[in-house]
Amino acid sequence: MVQIGYTMMTEQAGPRALVEDVVAAEAAGFDFSVTSDHYFPWLASQGHAPYAWSVLGAAAQATSRIPLMTYVTCPTTRYHPAVVAQKAATLQLLAEGRFRLGLGSGESLNEHVVGVGWPAAHVRLEMLEEAVQIIRALFGGGYVNHHGTHFDVENATLWDLPEQPVPIGIAVSGERSCELAGRLGDLLIATEPKGELLTAFDRNGGTGKPRVGQVPVCYDTDRDAAIARAHAQFRWSLGGWKVNSELPGPSAFEQATQFVRADDITGSIPCGSDVEAFVEAVRPYSEAGFTEVALVQIGGAHQRPFIDWARSTLLPALREL
Repeated sequence: MVQIGYTMMTEQAGPRALVEDVVAAEAAGFDFSVTSDHYFPWLASQGHAPYAWSVLGAAAQATSRIPLMTYVTCPTTRYHPAVVAQKAATLQLLAEGRFRLGLGSGESLNEHVVGVGWPAAHVRLEMLEEAVQIIRALFGGGYVNHHGTHFDVENATLWDLPEQPVPIGIAVSGERSCELAGRLGDLLIATEPKGELLTAFDRNGGTGKPRVGQVPVCYDTDRDAAIARAHAQFRWSLGGWKVNSELPGPSAFEQATQFVRADDITGSIPCGSDVEAFVEAVRPYSEAGFTEVALVQIGGAHQRPFIDWARSTLLPALREL
């Protein structure tokens, strides 16, 4: 059975609301949760971008069962990998073993703020690989010294470590990232249900490891209102990874998506309250071999009606997949 997760999308809600919503998602029976880690929203209409790690710390204390995961953190630019290792270890202790560290090569949208430039895609993957190696070394205990191509670590150690190292997930989009995830990751993260990604992951050591996908949805009893909200807040998602990783801010996404129509949205995001449409959006992930799928309900102010509907209607239907 595919596990169904809930997304705390930091781009569309403030910190207190995010924590309150994941508490409600836990009570509703979601199997796990994931949290985005942004400095900017994709579009100004989303309206938020609190610090994900503070939200996760609060969520770890406010919940007792639901697993938590970053989806995803970039450990190369805004954050040094040694700092990522420290906060991931601390969060695992707060969550009492419920945390997984999802990592990716990042987007200019969030990473440009530190003013060091945005590297080419192949360089970003090199940096991610080196960062994962540093994080794993620190999770292993002892002192770490590292002088690599992209990062230096000087006599670092983590004084508060969980008994078991934090599982590391790696986001993938192509052959090179799948090779990295299979070799160095404990799980795969993807936002497209492409079977070839899982095949490449398995070929490089990923066999038997979890693979986590994500699906945007827009529940509302008024389908027209759901379509309008999805268009206003989520049309950026139609741009594809190669575009979305390069644009530097919400105004760029506004310009890049100015010709996206509401009809374009309905082809990729289920809108309204037809449970079968939501099930069909998840089905390709199940058929491709994903073990977990996190749902993103669009609209920060529209989480509770979705969670209530998920408890009574959607989750039972999805568990029949």
